[in-house]
Amino acid sequence: MSSIELTPSQKKILEALINLYRDTESAVKGEDIAEEVDRNPGTIRNQMQSLKALQLVEGVPGPKGGYKPTGNAYDALEIQEMDQAADVPFRHNDELVEGANVQEIDLTSVHHPELCRAEIRLQGSIGDFHEGDSISVGPTPLSKLLIEGTLEGKDDTNNSLILTIDNMEAPAGGEEPAH
Repeated sequence: MSSIELTPSQKKILEALINLYRDTESAVKGEDIAEEVDRNPGTIRNQMQSLKALQLVEGVPGPKGGYKPTGNAYDALEIQEMDQAADVPFRHNDELVEGANVQEIDLTSVHHPELCRAEIRLQGSIGDFHEGDSISVGPTPLSKLLIEGTLEGKDDTNNSLILTIDNMEAPAGGEEPAH
């Protein structure tokens, strides 16, 4: 996946959109995003055009319309976060692996929950991992996603582990007061 460089302001707007969308599960109005990030709605509209061009946001027409994050939006933010922090707790058979350096988490089948798999790309050797090992990754810096699974296979070309997901949790944003 090509890395998308977001400006701090785009990143903030995208985070606000994702959080608001997660709370309401319906399209988010530009005004609500403007309020959330303390900018004027005109600025938000301009930014949304560029985020649409990057395919991170889709516009929803109509009276109940607004914006929704695309699947790419989550990836882009998660990857931004990883570039900075790259310190996602990673456990192998319940032992914390120091400096595992998780590069990317790819939920290969988000759209097919019955095939729940994740691909975890690591920096460093994956030689010590064996099928059937238990792996847990997370919580990730941004979405606090925690994935627990069983190692199903390895992809040596990408230096990644393929997991069958046994459990996946992403806390519903605990910070915002409920409306």
